Amino acid sequence: MSFKKRIIVTGGAGFIGSHVVRRLVLKYPEYLIINVDKLTYAGNLENLRDIDSANNYRFEKSDICDQDAITTIFEKYDVNGVIHLAAESHVDRSITEPLEFIQTNIVGTANLLNCALTFWKKDFKGTRFYHVSTDEVYGSLGDEGFFLESTPYDPKSPYSASKASSDHLVRAFGHTYELPTVISNCSNNYGPNQFPEKLIPLFISNIVEKKALPVYGKGENVRDWLYVEDHAEAIDLIYHKGKDQETYNIGGENEWSNINLIKLLCADMDEKLNRSNGESENLISYVKDRAGHDFRYAIDCSKIKNDLGWSPKTTFKAGLRKTIDWYLTNDIWIQNIKTGSYQEYYKAQYEKR
Repeated sequence: MSFKKRIIVTGGAGFIGSHVVRRLVLKYPEYLIINVDKLTYAGNLENLRDIDSANNYRFEKSDICDQDAITTIFEKYDVNGVIHLAAESHVDRSITEPLEFIQTNIVGTANLLNCALTFWKKDFKGTRFYHVSTDEVYGSLGDEGFFLESTPYDPKSPYSASKASSDHLVRAFGHTYELPTVISNCSNNYGPNQFPEKLIPLFISNIVEKKALPVYGKGENVRDWLYVEDHAEAIDLIYHKGKDQETYNIGGENEWSNINLIKLLCADMDEKLNRSNGESENLISYVKDRAGHDFRYAIDCSKIKNDLGWSPKTTFKAGLRKTIDWYLTNDIWIQNIKTGSYQEYYKAQYEKR
């Protein structure tokens, strides 16, 4: 079967990536979607169990830093598109292990760009390199204002600095070689399948087990929360309709301080678990603030609204309830992560092929 487009999605076994892969596989049967993932601790092929046997889906276990391996994938599938989501993304880990973030987020992106440039050999018709980034590259906001696409970069953590570097590389390849590139910078994502090191799934799990809910500082730091399926829709739209060499900010328009978010989560969990009102909130404890903790992120997504007609559909309260319901009904998924058995899925499904 010949396919109209043959698109690599890097990091497709991860949180956001799995939602993007599923959306593209189901919506575009005329496309071949190649999921390229190294399967580090946060890569979980169980996220894609439902489409594993789809005719237009392939999985390649590979490191984006491995030039030979990525070149082989380009050649094997005659790739004409890249949606690049693979990244080390946990800020706390970037503070303790910065070199891993530099290697994956900077060197890996450079390798992908060079492979695309070399394989497409300046015949760029019908090709696109789409780099998915973060609003953290812009630094920190005060009580007012929003990040625009024109906001100067001011990254504050090793994670955000590595993503800023990769953004600059993508733009440089677009400018220097006229490689068709596009970038998006998104706010905090949440929803089903998020690895439970991140705030919302971690606290859902802790509340179920009646463990402490550690809050940095006073919990006053503010984030804009984007439901992952809204983000996947935006990525789909930007890949197909966005303009080359442009940047689009993707925001949820859902600003919440950490402490207010956690209190809302506690109240919803008490209701779901038939606990007395305030029982989960008693689990909150305040801990020393994270080093270099940015105060506030907030995105102005007027550009993607006006140019492409996208806007977030999911309010935070509705999205949080959907997220809670998913985690409470998929306790096996959580347990497989806690025991490490989720990492056996690749061996069971792919090594025998």
